[in-house]
Amino acid sequence: MTLLSSIITLFETTFLAQYKDRLLPSHKKALGAMKVCRTRHSLLMLARCGECDEQVFVPHSCGHRNCPHCQAHESPQWLERQLKKQVPGEYFLLTFTLPAQFRPLAWVHQRKIYDAMIKVSWETLSTFSQNDKQLQGTPGAIAVLHTHARNLDFHPHVHVVMPAAAIDKTNNLWRSKKSGKNTPYLFSHTALAKVFRAKMLVAITQEGFAFTTSRKMGCGLHIGRFR
Repeated sequence: MTLLSSIITLFETTFLAQYKDRLLPSHKKALGAMKVCRTRHSLLMLARCGECDEQVFVPHSCGHRNCPHCQAHESPQWLERQLKKQVPGEYFLLTFTLPAQFRPLAWVHQRKIYDAMIKVSWETLSTFSQNDKQLQGTPGAIAVLHTHARNLDFHPHVHVVMPAAAIDKTNNLWRSKKSGKNTPYLFSHTALAKVFRAKMLVAITQEGFAFTTSRKMGCGLHIGRFR
């Protein structure tokens, strides 16, 4: 198996020469961690056989959250934990995409913009669930932030897995929403996009960032049945 550390060592000089002005400190930290992951340059762990007392030094993994080697075993475990939390109800996958006009701002102020995206996505869905005639309650959801598209372009978006179900805490009721077999439906994607965009504008304004609005400002949103 080819280790990521060997790829980084081979191409790091060329990569830094081309992109050094665009890298954030967090990117450099990740690159440095994965470069020494499970190599002779990393910390060593002493492993000993309980039967023959043979000892061997094993290179430590870096443990960085972006390292594919370190996180490979974590992903199935995370999925197992989420599956145990399933509730009775039809599940949907929703994707909230940051308007393209805000991406330069998001690149410079990533922590604040990403926090706002997660918060606004949840606020939007919670509002729609409370106002929905069939649900009228508080939903549950799992949100995952992606900062790049598959082609590695900077493209911040939030994936949300949400059941068509909610809890009415006031009346102590559990409600689920039913849709047709050929027409899976949770909420209007057009209405969701408008509310999400408006809430993002408010959140960005409250952070004190200056920007100019555009009538053609888009906000991509996709809703699909989650299988």
